[in-house]
Amino acid sequence: MSASDRLNTIKGHLSGNYPQGLLAGDVAIITGSGQGIGKSTAELFAREGALVTVTDLDAAKSDQVAADINAAGGRAISVPGNVMDPAFPEKVVEETVKAFGKINHIVNNAGYTHDGMLHKINDKQWESMLTVHQTAPFKIIRAAAKYLRKKDGENKCIVNISSTSGLHGNVGQANYATAKAGVVGLTKTVAKEWGLFGVRCNTVAFGWVDTRLTRAKEAGTAIEIDGQKVALGVPTANRSAKVNPYADIPLGRAGNAEEVAGSVMMLCTPLATYITGHTLEVTGGRGI
Repeated sequence: MSASDRLNTIKGHLSGNYPQGLLAGDVAIITGSGQGIGKSTAELFAREGALVTVTDLDAAKSDQVAADINAAGGRAISVPGNVMDPAFPEKVVEETVKAFGKINHIVNNAGYTHDGMLHKINDKQWESMLTVHQTAPFKIIRAAAKYLRKKDGENKCIVNISSTSGLHGNVGQANYATAKAGVVGLTKTVAKEWGLFGVRCNTVAFGWVDTRLTRAKEAGTAIEIDGQKVALGVPTANRSAKVNPYADIPLGRAGNAEEVAGSVMMLCTPLATYITGHTLEVTGGRGI
């Protein structure tokens, strides 16, 4: 996409004369898009004209999101699977290209938490966080290299999802925080190595967003990984009823999946073609 094309796209969209959307014709892989932030991101990309590959560990949810996008007039395929499976990165990349002919954007969103105090975290808890949050995104990006490392003028951006835990650390999340911190290093390296091919790479670090990872752990939500049930959420049993959990968030509330998906989408649009290697904190102002 040339500079003039980008400018015309932006002008047309802002004037309401660009109904195809800011991502019209672009192809995006969004991992962990069967629910939560990933689902909202996939739906938003599709509304902005992108052709979307939906993928999730839960095949039924992945299939449903793709079906809903298609029913709404968008275009999507479902490629369910476990991003930690060594064969999955090649599979999702090749099925995307088979269906849509190219790749423009990758959103490495899939992940989960497996919390514990540092001195109690076992090797499997530690290694699984590194695998899902660092190794899986690396392998997906690597698998897509032959399609992205081309001087073709296409609008191309990779967004790796991190967390404020990765930027600032968090009690009970030594494994998750370490993994999410590594995402920033991966992002900056991709930005430096692939910039000459027009590929941008950025990180979005979410704060408190209302998802199954931040809701009360006592609700019993869990994910099954390799036959093991992993409880999700934040323990609240010892929290005083008088404590305002949003006291340090200037906006006074948690974010929701629909609104924070916009931060991911924005980085992939022609509005952000000179932004790369950046970590965008989406926190409602928490930590400023």
